[in-house]
Amino acid sequence: MKTTNEIIEVRKQVKAWRKEGLTVAFVPTMGNLHSGHISLITEALQHADRIVASIFVNPMQFGANEDIDSYPRTMQADQEKLAAAGTDLLFTPTSDIIYPKGTDKQSYIEVPNVSEGYCGESRPGHFRGVATVVCKLFNIVQPDVACFGLKDYQQVQVIQTMVEDLSMPIKIIPVATVREASGLALSSRNGYLTEEEKKIAPALSQNIHWLAEKIQHDTDFIGLAKQAASFIDNAGLKTDYIHICHAQTLQPASEDDTELVILAAAHCGKARLIDNLQVHLNKPLTS
Repeated sequence: MKTTNEIIEVRKQVKAWRKEGLTVAFVPTMGNLHSGHISLITEALQHADRIVASIFVNPMQFGANEDIDSYPRTMQADQEKLAAAGTDLLFTPTSDIIYPKGTDKQSYIEVPNVSEGYCGESRPGHFRGVATVVCKLFNIVQPDVACFGLKDYQQVQVIQTMVEDLSMPIKIIPVATVREASGLALSSRNGYLTEEEKKIAPALSQNIHWLAEKIQHDTDFIGLAKQAASFIDNAGLKTDYIHICHAQTLQPASEDDTELVILAAAHCGKARLIDNLQVHLNKPLTS
């Protein structure tokens, strides 16, 4: 695996692959990799001849009181994992390379509607930062396909919408969430959890599944979500939000919708956990 922090080197390598008629997949990450990230590489290998990954802790998507300074950096271990998984090229730019004018003078991408509410409300400016850096990385790598984990469901919808709206010739491939045996979704921020917090953190996914069963037979989406939030809080977490939404638009679900997603976030000690579950209703519910 080749590693570079130079944009020109990435473009040179991709251009060489193109001359050979090879296809390229891209997996952007912020490092501190776990098996969920590696599953993205594994999926990418099914769709392209060559794999490019990136590691960049993006300052534009962190808020003023968020954890960018303490965000774990494990570059050597990450390189070993990516190489073992079959990555061909790793791009490791600095903030000065991605934002040479500084983030305050950088052109940015705003994706309306799907970026609003949920994590977009809890973390103002977050999805502007995500869309901007992903757009820039797409322009650098120019992949045929790109893989993103469904644990960040709203993020996937934001990126998919950006790609469609801006006519980018890139296929976005959502990849299923990887979980611990307890059901807890793998996340770099799980490293903030104490042993005791790890025991209660699965309450988030457990109550999402409880809610998914209930909505098969009950149209009181708001009331059921409030119950689930109460159960999450009683387990020792602090609910940020839990909502039942249309799976594509992320608007509040109606009784006529059959393709839904439950979006949830909760705080557990220093960690902010997010999770989701897509739900297919056998038929539209009627009250």
